[in-house]
Amino acid sequence: MHHNISLITTIAAALGFGLLFGMLAVRLRLPALVGYLAAGVLIGPATPGFVADVALASQLAEIGVMLLMFGVGLHFSLDDLMEVKGIALPGAVLQIAVATLMGIGLSHLWGWSLGAGLVFGLALSVASTVVLLRALEDRGQLDSFNGRIAVGWLVVEDLVTVLVLVLLPALAGPLGGNAGGDGHGAGDSLWLALGKTLLSVGAFVAFMLIVGRKLFPWFLWRVAKTNSRELFTLAVIAAAVGIAYGSSHLFGVSFALGAFFAGMVLRESALSHRAAEETLPLRDAFSVLFFVSVGMLFDPRVLVEHPLELLGVVAIVLFGKSLAAFVLVLALRYPLNTAITVSASLAQIGEFSFILAALGMSLGLLPDLGQNLILAGAIISIAVNPLMFKAINPLQEWLRSKSDLARSLERSADPLAELPMTVTHEHLTGQVVLVGYGRVGKRIAQDLRAQGVHYVVAEQNREMVEELRRQDQPAVAGNAADPAVLIQAHIARASMLVIATPDTFHVRAMVETAKALNPAIRCVVRSHNEEEAHLLREETGGDVLIGEHELAASMSRHVLAGLAKAPAAH
Repeated sequence: MHHNISLITTIAAALGFGLLFGMLAVRLRLPALVGYLAAGVLIGPATPGFVADVALASQLAEIGVMLLMFGVGLHFSLDDLMEVKGIALPGAVLQIAVATLMGIGLSHLWGWSLGAGLVFGLALSVASTVVLLRALEDRGQLDSFNGRIAVGWLVVEDLVTVLVLVLLPALAGPLGGNAGGDGHGAGDSLWLALGKTLLSVGAFVAFMLIVGRKLFPWFLWRVAKTNSRELFTLAVIAAAVGIAYGSSHLFGVSFALGAFFAGMVLRESALSHRAAEETLPLRDAFSVLFFVSVGMLFDPRVLVEHPLELLGVVAIVLFGKSLAAFVLVLALRYPLNTAITVSASLAQIGEFSFILAALGMSLGLLPDLGQNLILAGAIISIAVNPLMFKAINPLQEWLRSKSDLARSLERSADPLAELPMTVTHEHLTGQVVLVGYGRVGKRIAQDLRAQGVHYVVAEQNREMVEELRRQDQPAVAGNAADPAVLIQAHIARASMLVIATPDTFHVRAMVETAKALNPAIRCVVRSHNEEEAHLLREETGGDVLIGEHELAASMSRHVLAGLAKAPAAH
């Protein structure tokens, strides 16, 4: 029986070679993403041997884009972003602008048009959220303050890129490309085209926020009541792909924006965690197909025929935009460690760069060489990025030891780095020094206030410190691993040091500083697991509380108290 099995062949080859090359990349201590891209190069038309169906792979990649953006929407929290808005919003926008100008300037030297340079620069300016999340998870820094800033920064980049994806077709004509099939006539003015596009986007966003955020969660609850896991998973995937498709055909917006808002409105539901967990395998599988299909578009000859151009791309991605972010973070008066962490987080490009490059190609703006340079830059930067993260602490120590400027930039002329003179003496004698004001820290502070215990907060989030000071609560901004921060919190006269931050990397330095200045102080440290807690007890000599264990103990006490009050059974 003869029939066309090109779809099955393409999927089998993409997943099979993706698995093999992904395992090889992991064995070489590289992100699996590098292996997926390499698998795509192998089965693509630019290399000899088996060639998969590029057209089918592109359609599978579209589904991958939808599910990737749906996942980004599921993890997007407006509250988390608002916590770091003071650095993430201006930092991301300015960094995108600087990196885009670098890309335009570099492409101008090659004789490219403004439209080509704009797409090229934008593609180099946005980092991969997928790569960053995996890097932070591997290092246990996802919930740390620096991790939240890096994620918030990339969320802002994602939102800016989604807006660019929507607006670029309207700008294609004036920039020298084609209309991109967006329905605008050749005689339409730029402002009319932009007005129509923004009106369509506004209508879609309003529909999703007003109708979608009520209808979608209600529909999921109806499906969940069937107690069928497969129906629930099917409902989530069907909604994600269906909304993405419908948004394109009804409102004329991109698949990416539709899928993003599908995930965003689902996050409003109590079922969002279940939806994220049960759809993760399918999202991962299609993300592999996406990266493999991107690799199929790469022509390895660019490595030999255009080495200088590629060197310029790598320089912008690894150093240019990272240096811009480094300067911006320090200019916003955040610590050296935060500046270096954000810089390392941005030293790569990924999924959005590929989407922008593909859109630029379809609109006739970006030449073939531009897409190949972007793909090559992505492969190299993703491979090098783990090394950038490993260099954070050695680089920080080297800068602090060798550069007076680096030390002065961290706390120079910063009003939040010192306690106000209005803080009374009684607040700074026998007080508790509370490091970290996240969910755990806020709960501890609430209990301390209820008992009338004075405390001073040491927190890296400057916006949080400003808010606490408006409430007349003593607080100092900075990393408590820096002795100057604990000195400002008057640790020498404190009765207890409570470290409530999830980032346990600098705990030893905090405790050593506290005991050097106050040998009688008692230290209480938050931990995540028994192994980490054991190490912290040995290193600090303080009390270490494990989140899960303490929750279990609290629940047990609550249950036993309830049983004691209940009447005896006969």
